[in-house]
Amino acid sequence: MPTKAPSRPLRRTARTAGAALLACLALAACGVPDTGPTADGAPAGGARTAGAAHPVRVYLVAPNGSWPAARPAPAGAGPQQALDELLAGPTRDERARGLVTALPAGTHRVRAESTAPGTVDLYLPWLVSELDRTAVNQLVCTAAAAPGIPGGKRPADVVVRIHESGLSGGPWPVMCDETGAAAPVGAPRRTR
Repeated sequence: MPTKAPSRPLRRTARTAGAALLACLALAACGVPDTGPTADGAPAGGARTAGAAHPVRVYLVAPNGSWPAARPAPAGAGPQQALDELLAGPTRDERARGLVTALPAGTHRVRAESTAPGTVDLYLPWLVSELDRTAVNQLVCTAAAAPGIPGGKRPADVVVRIHESGLSGGPWPVMCDETGAAAPVGAPRRTR
């Protein structure tokens, strides 16, 4: 009795099943488990830049608001190094990514120091009213995120006391909120 050739749908089903079996075998041979992701040791690491202990984070300006950029810093870097990096302006790579600064052009010296836990004092060569709000955000958030601030607080919990050039009276205490904006101490905080 002659054998009947399998129908086309049956041949397609056999080919599809064969392809699925080959794919499963290939995955099994590659070591990809079928149980989903699992923890397999410590995350990948690498060597730090020579001499860098903690990077400094400077806040630059992107089309949609403040944008933190990390830069290598020497061991023991603190608020002053972070502000010096900010005042140097965006690097070539940062400019290529569209990052700019709202700080006034020219050579300016902002003095930054941290003498109390969770606090940074900024001594500005300008009045805050002379600066764009975005420039104030850059200064405050860069100071709050600087390494070396005693007290181990998160940047959003660091108080930045602004001392304005030529203005008598006490400093203006502000904080950097989670969105990268400066706000007076006690003001409601915005989050991303």
